[in-house]
Amino acid sequence: MTEVDSIRIAFEEGSLTTLKIVIGAILFGIALDTKLEDFVHAAKRPGSISLGLLAQFLLLPGITFLLTLALDLRGSIALGLILVACCPPGNVSNILTHRAGGDVALSVSMTAVGNVLAIFLMPLNVAFWGGLHPTGRELLREIELSAFDMLLEVGAVIGIPFVAGITIARLWPRFAAVAHRVVGPLSYLGLAGIIIVGVANNWSIFVDYIGVVLLAVFLHDALALALGYGVGRATRLPRASTKAMTFEVGIRNAGLGLLLTFTYFDGLGGMALAAAWWGIWDIIAGLAVAVAWRARTGIDAPGPAVARRAAT
Repeated sequence: MTEVDSIRIAFEEGSLTTLKIVIGAILFGIALDTKLEDFVHAAKRPGSISLGLLAQFLLLPGITFLLTLALDLRGSIALGLILVACCPPGNVSNILTHRAGGDVALSVSMTAVGNVLAIFLMPLNVAFWGGLHPTGRELLREIELSAFDMLLEVGAVIGIPFVAGITIARLWPRFAAVAHRVVGPLSYLGLAGIIIVGVANNWSIFVDYIGVVLLAVFLHDALALALGYGVGRATRLPRASTKAMTFEVGIRNAGLGLLLTFTYFDGLGGMALAAAWWGIWDIIAGLAVAVAWRARTGIDAPGPAVARRAAT
């Protein structure tokens, strides 16, 4: 198991550039479906939004850190899970909330605010929790990770596409609605393609080491979804809002984590495997939860905002 800390996943410069474009497209797709009114809507629900952000940026990384200690994970795998936990949500959480019959307006608002805050909070979180880990901190020292450099990278990957998408949505809403339907699915298909090609090019490594991350990712993903659900229930949110909270906390943009793994950690084995497998398993588990939830409870109190989002 210690060997996973020393392996590197092969990833060509051209593939890294493609990955950056795909992640930027994912964030651009989120922004195309984000209206300035979503931030106004968030301001009108400060309690729910604040609880969700607290769970995303403080509780989930903290619980992840404890999980890595409980499982006695090696440094690279631990850093991979911590990195994913610090990532913002993607619009998959909005899709799953809609599929589950939940509060899509709350989901979209949390995604918008979460991605903006992630520009500043994600680098600090990774540096803080990774620096606390007994074996992860040694890898961070070897790499000499700079939170400021990561801030610039995350700011470019999230900030530029986000501003561009919101601007287009504001000026040309009809075009943005159509473009969102195309950009979103294509960007996720592109990410899936990159992961598949990466696995194929590193098949022997994948087969040899995937077993060490399967249990960790399964438990981590389950804890993330359970945390969102628990926050919703503990604070007595309506069931529709609890569904949204579950997916906003439980679904992470693992593609962004994968990009940062290759940009700053030189494709460090355990990190790359954890982020790649999380991106696959997260969608499978989230979709299963959403389908089962809707089958059991149906659609909960769909309002005008929910109907608007469902239509797009």
